[in-house]
Amino acid sequence: MSQVAVVTGAGSGVGRAIAVQLAALGWKVALIGRRLETLEGTIKSIEEGVDRMKAFPCDVGDSNAVAQMAKDVLAAFGTIDVLVNSAGTNLAKRALADLTDEAFDEVVKINLSGAFYCIREFLPIMRAKKAGTIINIISDAGLRTNPVSGAAYVASKFGLTGLNDTINIEERKNGIRATAIFPGDINTPLLDRRPVPPPPEARQKMLQPEDVAACALLAITLPHRAIVEHLVVRPA
Repeated sequence: MSQVAVVTGAGSGVGRAIAVQLAALGWKVALIGRRLETLEGTIKSIEEGVDRMKAFPCDVGDSNAVAQMAKDVLAAFGTIDVLVNSAGTNLAKRALADLTDEAFDEVVKINLSGAFYCIREFLPIMRAKKAGTIINIISDAGLRTNPVSGAAYVASKFGLTGLNDTINIEERKNGIRATAIFPGDINTPLLDRRPVPPPPEARQKMLQPEDVAACALLAITLPHRAIVEHLVVRPA
């Protein structure tokens, strides 16, 4: 029987790369993202394994939408073995001098609350199976702040680090493990939201989505007796 993964942010960037690599290994993959067309783009981007992917449009920052998405995923696939929280956002106006309440809340809603909503929905399935892996794609800004990421993004990523570590403290007895991946700069569409997007030559020197996906696959495919709790990866 094929294993089942749920991947948020699967319409582009790291989420898409992880979904594609899992499908290539024979996994069934539920693709989660706001827009159906980008999820369908992920499905069309592969030559083999198309039948193993299914799109579930969902705003992960909406707890009710996530609850319905989880029901739909379980109706389609019957179970879940891995959850990858890769959905993320940021702002162009991200400095404290420009940050509004609404903008701060929007970033936290997607980057942190959205991950929590997904974890909350799928944990009971993993507990019942006494097995499960949760991958949280964070950022090295979730370990140490920097002058580029902005307060809302950094706060949300520090929060996700704490959530990841709490899963391991509370749920290892239930056979569930969580991995926090902390990439440096990645060449993804999120760069376009920087106040000054980096030029193409700078992006070529950054991590590529496939690099981070390989880190996630390492944590996912390790024997269940082993766990990568934190994985930091940066451009060489």
